[in-house]
Amino acid sequence: MSILTVKNLSHGFGDRAIFNDVSFRLLKGEHIGLIGANGEGKSTFMNIITGKLEPDDGKVEWSKKVRVGYLDQHAVLERGLSIRDVLRTAFQYLFDLEEEMNGIYGKMADVSPEELEGLLEEVGTLQDMLTNNDFYTIDAKIEEIARGLGLDDIGLERDVHDLSGGQRTKVLLAKLLLEKPDILLLDEPTNYLDEQHIEWLKRYLQEYENAFVLISHDIPFLNSVINLIYHMENQELNRYVGDYDDFMKVYEVKKQQLESAYKKQQQEISNLKDFVARNKARVSTRNMAMSRQKKLDKMDVIELAQERPKPEFNFKEARTASKLIFQTKDLVIGYNEPLSRPLNLKMERGQKIALVGANGIGKTTLLKSILGEITPVSGTVERGDYQEIGYFEQEVKTANHNTCIEEVWSEFPSFTQYEVRAALAKCGLTTKHIESKVEVLSGGEKAKVRLCKLMNTETNILVFDEPTNHLDVDAKEELKRALKAYKGTVLLISHEPEFYHDIVTETWNCESWTTKVF
Repeated sequence: MSILTVKNLSHGFGDRAIFNDVSFRLLKGEHIGLIGANGEGKSTFMNIITGKLEPDDGKVEWSKKVRVGYLDQHAVLERGLSIRDVLRTAFQYLFDLEEEMNGIYGKMADVSPEELEGLLEEVGTLQDMLTNNDFYTIDAKIEEIARGLGLDDIGLERDVHDLSGGQRTKVLLAKLLLEKPDILLLDEPTNYLDEQHIEWLKRYLQEYENAFVLISHDIPFLNSVINLIYHMENQELNRYVGDYDDFMKVYEVKKQQLESAYKKQQQEISNLKDFVARNKARVSTRNMAMSRQKKLDKMDVIELAQERPKPEFNFKEARTASKLIFQTKDLVIGYNEPLSRPLNLKMERGQKIALVGANGIGKTTLLKSILGEITPVSGTVERGDYQEIGYFEQEVKTANHNTCIEEVWSEFPSFTQYEVRAALAKCGLTTKHIESKVEVLSGGEKAKVRLCKLMNTETNILVFDEPTNHLDVDAKEELKRALKAYKGTVLLISHEPEFYHDIVTETWNCESWTTKVF
C-alpha cells in the first residue's frame, strides 16, 4: 500500500531548476536512502513532501491518517523547557486523552444513573487507549531512548535552550523516535552524533518496522539500514533496489551504456548529415538525401547529463611554524563548571591529531580554549611562534545575506571577479550556485563556500570541527586527500573513522579526560 505518492513534480529557485517532472512512491515498511550530490535538491524534496514548500508543479498525495515524523535540524526549542519536557511532548496526544478522561470523572458526581453508565463506558474506552499505547510507561520509554542517544549524559532536566547544535539534534531525534510515526523522514541524522550513538541509531533503524526516508552521506551507515535507493541527479529522481554499493554497480553500468549509445548515435548523425550535404543538390540522389534528412529530424537524440564539477581542495601553505604548536599546563576547560580534569597536552609541528569521543564532553571547548577564543576555568595554554591558523567551525549561527561571490570577495578584495569565480568553481560549485545567496544554499554548499575561503588563506595549522557534516561523498573524499597532502599541522574533531583514520598520526580520546560520567 502506498503511503506517499509524488506525481510529475517540478520545482526551482529563480532560474535554477531543481526537479523536472519527478515522480516517487513510498510503500509501507520501505527503508529508502535518498542520495545525490550537494545542491541536487534532497532537503528541498523533503520540504515539499512535508508541505513546508509549495512545488511549482505536480502533486504530493499522502494516504489518509498517516503520521509523519520529520527530523528538522532548524526547529526552535523553547527556553524554559527541559529535555524531559520536550521528550514528553512526543506523547501529547495521550496526555490530552488523560485530560479528557479526568474531565469525565469530574462530571460523574452530577449526573443521573443512565448518564453515569454512558460516561463509564467512555472512560473505559479512553482507559484502554491509554493502556494500549503504554501511557503508564512513558517515563521508562523516554529514559530508554535518551540513554541510547546519550541524552542522559547531558541530564534530562537541562534547559534545551542551553544545548549545543549536536545536543539539540539528539533531542529532536529522540522526540521523533518516541512518536513512532508511520513514516520517518530523516535529513542527515548522524550529523553531530558520536560513533557510539550512530551504532545505536543503526540498530534502531534496522529493526524499525515502519517506513523511513533517509538522507545521508555516511555510506557505511546508509548501507546498513536501507533496502532501496532513490538517486537525485540532473533534475531527475531514479529508483534502485538494494543498498548504496548495489546502486553504484548498476549506476556505473547504465552510465557506460548511455555513453556508448551516445557515441554510436553521434557517429550515425555525422554520417547522415554528411550524406545529406553531399547529395541534396543532385537530382539523382535528392530523394535519398531527403529520406536521410527525415530520419535525422525524427531521431530521439541522446543527451549526456552535464558533468557536475568535482571539488578540488588544495590548502595554501604559509611559512613554517615553530616546532611547538601548543602546550597546556594543568588546563581545565569549561564555562560555568569544569568539563575536564587538569590537562597537560603537547602538540608539535607536522602532527595531525583527531579529537574523538562522545558529544557534549568538551571537544569544541578544548579547541576554542587552545585557540584563545574562550578563557579556561584554570591552567594555561602556551602557543608557539609564526602560527597562521585556519579554523573551520562546526556551526555558523549568523544569517548570511551575501551572494557567494560577495562572501569570498569581502575576504579577498584583491581578487578579480574571475579569480573569485574560479576559486568557488574549484570547490565544486556551479555558476548558478556561485551567483546565489549563501542563505539559500544547502548545508554542503555552504560548507564548500567556507572551505573556499580557508583554501585561499595561507596557513600552517588547520583546525577542523566536524568538517564532513553535510559534505557529499566526492567532497568528503577530496577533503581527505587534501588533508593527507597538507604539509602543515592538523587538529580535527570527527565522528567518522573512515574519514580521519587515513589522515591523522594520532588520536586523542577526550572521554579519558572528561569530568562527565559514562
